[in-house]
Amino acid sequence: LTSLLPSSPSYRGLTLVLTFLSYASYHLSRKPISIVKSQLHPNCSALGPNPHNDSNSTTWCSWAPFDGDNYKELFGALDNAFLVAYAIGMFISGIFGERLPLRYYLSGGMVLSGLFTALFGLGYFWNIHVLWYFIVVQVCNGLVQTTGWPAVVACIGNWFGKGKRGLIMGIWNSHTSVGNILGSLIAGAWVSSAWGLSFVVPGIIITVVGIICFFFLVEYPEDVDCNPPLHHVMTTSEKDPEAVISNEGPLSLSGQSSVGHSKSPKEPAEEPEAISFLGALRIPGVVEFSLCLLFAKLVSYTFLYWLPLYIVNVAHFGAKEAGDLSTLFDVGGILGGIFAGLISDYTGGRATTCCVMLVVAAPMLFLYNHVGQNGIGISVAMLIICGALVNGPYALITTAVSADLGTHESLKGNAKALSTVTAIIDGTGSIGAALGPLLAGLISPTGWNNVFYMLIAADVLACLLLARVVVKEARGWCGPMARQRGY
Repeated sequence: LTSLLPSSPSYRGLTLVLTFLSYASYHLSRKPISIVKSQLHPNCSALGPNPHNDSNSTTWCSWAPFDGDNYKELFGALDNAFLVAYAIGMFISGIFGERLPLRYYLSGGMVLSGLFTALFGLGYFWNIHVLWYFIVVQVCNGLVQTTGWPAVVACIGNWFGKGKRGLIMGIWNSHTSVGNILGSLIAGAWVSSAWGLSFVVPGIIITVVGIICFFFLVEYPEDVDCNPPLHHVMTTSEKDPEAVISNEGPLSLSGQSSVGHSKSPKEPAEEPEAISFLGALRIPGVVEFSLCLLFAKLVSYTFLYWLPLYIVNVAHFGAKEAGDLSTLFDVGGILGGIFAGLISDYTGGRATTCCVMLVVAAPMLFLYNHVGQNGIGISVAMLIICGALVNGPYALITTAVSADLGTHESLKGNAKALSTVTAIIDGTGSIGAALGPLLAGLISPTGWNNVFYMLIAADVLACLLLARVVVKEARGWCGPMARQRGY
């Protein structure tokens, strides 16, 4: 069917839709565990008397091995089994992603993700009650899910130039929140009747989407005789390697440059080699943005895993109401990602945009903890604002910034770094994603105030790590202004 599409814009639209659906399905398949936890260890006393006369246990309705007093630790083990495997696997995934066809790599990873997601749910139908089964499935799922992010970002980077990349990727990145919301709704449909289906159905969905991508996804514009995009705009200051970096200075909104097209990408040339891990680390900005994302993702994933419980404990909502209310954080994340992309495109300052949002996020987190539960209206507004400020920088770094750095001018047109750079940045961020919920679980018994102090400190550290890149961006702006004034 792709051969029937008439033009490059049609292929770009197809790439956007397919990669959006792909990563939304990845997140859709990750979400059920947070919904099903309440069913694995519910409040049995609310269901009436114990029908098992041979036992006086108050956990008769729980699913072993999660029926003991240590069920919170076991749930934490499930979360960290996935997140740690994901963080470790991400550093390896990008290397494979540069050396294998992206379409095969992405589709294969999605089919395997569907398999392991379904296997978790089949534990219900097979009546499995041993912890190691669920831990092994989570570890395997965490490893194969690392195929998704480097592949979809590389595909988008191959088709879209730098000019409007922030806005396009800000809108496109809403797949994360869309997947979380759909995953919550789909898992919630069966959680009370047969929780195994809460995993099996998302597993089937991601498998089907993976098969669709295998047949219809186009990896490179050159594969269908389309012109590749311009990844950076040549300027006079580009001769000085210290004058500009990947995300510095005003961006071309048209994505066109006569100088940039002086070397036709279709000219016969030797196929460039994939970049090494150390070579990717030497790209200016990769280390700074990777470490920044570690702390930004720490904050985001702490909210993802602990926000419903916080709302239940502090605002005293029911579990369902708390879950519904927590989706507003994802709604704010969609708005924040779009806003961050739009502003960074207009100003040319990816790092500055992230830094400003992180600075504002710190006091907003403090306010949400102290006044966010004083009324449903305040709670809704604060959740949306905090979601926008927390997830905006996270979304910008994992999308537009990763694509910018993976097509950095120092690579001299070699686009074989996209997957590796994306994997390094998101892999480092995934370490924070694993640490955040773990630290929240350790700190929360001492009080929720201390959890929020930890999140605020992480936001400040994320901001400080970008200081050098922000200074370079500021110098990039000040240089043209000084020349205009005759200095």
